[in-house]
Amino acid sequence: QVQLVESGGGLVQPGGSLRLACAASGRVFSINDMGWYRQAPGKQRELVATITRGSTTNYADPVKGRFTISRDNAKNTVYLQMNSLKPEDTAVYYCNAQQSWPPATYWGQGTQVAVSS
Repeated sequence: QVQLVESGGGLVQPGGSLRLACAASGRVFSINDMGWYRQAPGKQRELVATITRGSTTNYADPVKGRFTISRDNAKNTVYLQMNSLKPEDTAVYYCNAQQSWPPATYWGQGTQVAVSS
Protein backbone atom coordinates (compact mmCIF):
# COMPACT_ATOMS: atom_id res chain seq x y z
CA GLN A 1 0.00 0.00 0.00
CA VAL A 2 1.00 3.57 -0.68
CA GLN A 3 -0.31 6.56 1.23
CA LEU A 4 -0.30 10.06 -0.29
CA VAL A 5 -0.73 13.28 1.68
CA GLU A 6 -1.08 16.60 -0.13
CA SER A 7 -0.42 20.06 1.27
CA GLY A 8 -0.09 23.63 0.07
CA GLY A 9 -3.53 24.52 -1.23
CA GLY A 10 -5.30 27.74 -0.41
CA LEU A 11 -6.81 30.96 -1.70
CA VAL A 12 -4.77 33.14 -4.03
CA GLN A 13 -5.47 36.13 -6.24
CA PRO A 14 -5.32 35.86 -10.03
CA GLY A 15 -1.71 36.06 -11.19
CA GLY A 16 -0.46 34.66 -7.92
CA SER A 17 1.47 31.48 -7.15
CA LEU A 18 1.08 28.39 -5.01
CA ARG A 19 3.23 25.33 -4.44
CA LEU A 20 1.61 21.99 -3.75
CA ALA A 21 3.45 19.07 -2.20
CA CYS A 22 2.56 15.38 -2.01
CA ALA A 23 4.43 13.09 0.35
CA ALA A 24 4.30 9.36 -0.27
CA SER A 25 4.76 6.68 2.37
CA GLY A 26 4.45 2.92 2.52
CA ARG A 27 5.65 0.87 -0.48
CA VAL A 28 7.36 3.87 -2.05
CA PHE A 29 9.97 1.71 -3.77
CA SER A 30 7.20 0.35 -6.01
CA ILE A 31 6.12 3.77 -7.32
CA ASN A 32 6.92 4.72 -10.90
CA ASP A 33 4.96 7.67 -12.26
CA MET A 34 3.47 10.33 -10.03
CA GLY A 35 1.23 13.19 -10.99
CA TRP A 36 -1.35 15.81 -10.23
CA TYR A 37 -4.96 15.85 -11.32
CA ARG A 38 -7.70 18.34 -10.56
CA GLN A 39 -11.46 18.40 -10.36
CA ALA A 40 -13.51 21.56 -10.57
CA PRO A 41 -17.12 21.68 -9.34
CA GLY A 42 -19.42 19.94 -11.79
CA LYS A 43 -16.55 18.71 -13.95
CA GLN A 44 -14.66 15.47 -14.37
CA ARG A 45 -11.24 14.94 -12.87
CA GLU A 46 -8.56 15.93 -15.37
CA LEU A 47 -4.84 15.51 -15.78
CA VAL A 48 -2.63 18.42 -14.78
CA ALA A 49 0.89 17.01 -14.98
CA THR A 50 2.83 13.79 -14.55
CA ILE A 51 6.45 12.92 -13.85
CA THR A 52 8.30 9.62 -14.16
CA ARG A 53 10.84 8.31 -11.68
CA GLY A 54 13.46 9.56 -14.12
CA SER A 55 11.84 13.04 -14.08
CA THR A 56 10.35 13.01 -17.57
CA THR A 57 7.39 15.36 -17.41
CA ASN A 58 4.09 15.78 -19.20
CA TYR A 59 1.66 18.69 -18.92
CA ALA A 60 -1.91 19.35 -19.91
CA ASP A 61 -2.19 22.15 -22.45
CA PRO A 62 -4.02 24.61 -20.13
CA VAL A 63 -1.12 24.65 -17.65
CA LYS A 64 1.89 24.49 -19.98
CA GLY A 65 4.29 27.32 -19.30
CA ARG A 66 2.64 28.17 -15.97
CA PHE A 67 2.93 25.01 -13.85
CA THR A 68 6.04 22.97 -13.10
CA ILE A 69 6.02 19.46 -11.67
CA SER A 70 9.11 18.15 -9.89
CA ARG A 71 10.04 15.19 -7.79
CA ASP A 72 12.45 14.44 -4.95
CA ASN A 73 12.87 10.68 -4.89
CA ALA A 74 14.96 10.83 -1.71
CA LYS A 75 12.04 12.48 0.11
CA ASN A 76 9.36 10.51 -1.77
CA THR A 77 7.69 13.81 -2.55
CA VAL A 78 6.28 15.36 -5.71
CA TYR A 79 5.69 19.08 -6.08
CA LEU A 80 3.55 21.28 -8.29
CA GLN A 81 4.66 24.88 -8.63
CA MET A 82 1.76 26.90 -9.97
CA ASN A 83 2.42 30.40 -11.32
CA SER A 84 0.23 32.94 -13.09
CA LEU A 85 -2.84 31.34 -11.59
CA LYS A 86 -6.21 31.97 -13.21
CA PRO A 87 -9.74 31.66 -11.83
CA GLU A 88 -10.23 28.62 -14.07
CA ASP A 89 -7.47 26.85 -12.12
CA THR A 90 -9.82 26.69 -9.14
CA ALA A 91 -10.31 23.03 -8.25
CA VAL A 92 -9.47 20.29 -5.81
CA TYR A 93 -6.02 19.03 -6.70
CA TYR A 94 -5.26 15.35 -6.22
CA CYS A 95 -1.91 13.62 -6.07
CA ASN A 96 -1.62 10.34 -7.97
CA ALA A 97 0.93 7.52 -7.81
CA GLN A 98 1.28 4.53 -10.08
CA GLN A 99 2.60 1.33 -8.52
CA SER A 100 4.58 -0.85 -10.86
CA TRP A 101 3.89 -4.27 -9.33
CA PRO A 102 1.36 -5.34 -8.58
CA PRO A 103 -0.18 -2.68 -10.80
CA ALA A 104 -2.16 -0.21 -8.72
CA THR A 105 -3.18 3.43 -8.63
CA TYR A 106 -3.23 5.51 -5.47
CA TRP A 107 -4.83 8.89 -4.78
CA GLY A 108 -4.37 11.49 -2.09
CA GLN A 109 -7.26 13.08 -0.26
CA GLY A 110 -7.08 16.27 -2.31
CA THR A 111 -6.24 19.88 -1.53
CA GLN A 112 -8.39 22.85 -2.47
CA VAL A 113 -6.99 25.61 -4.67
CA ALA A 114 -9.13 28.71 -5.11
CA VAL A 115 -8.13 31.57 -7.40
CA SER A 116 -10.23 34.65 -6.83
CA SER A 117 -9.95 38.37 -6.29
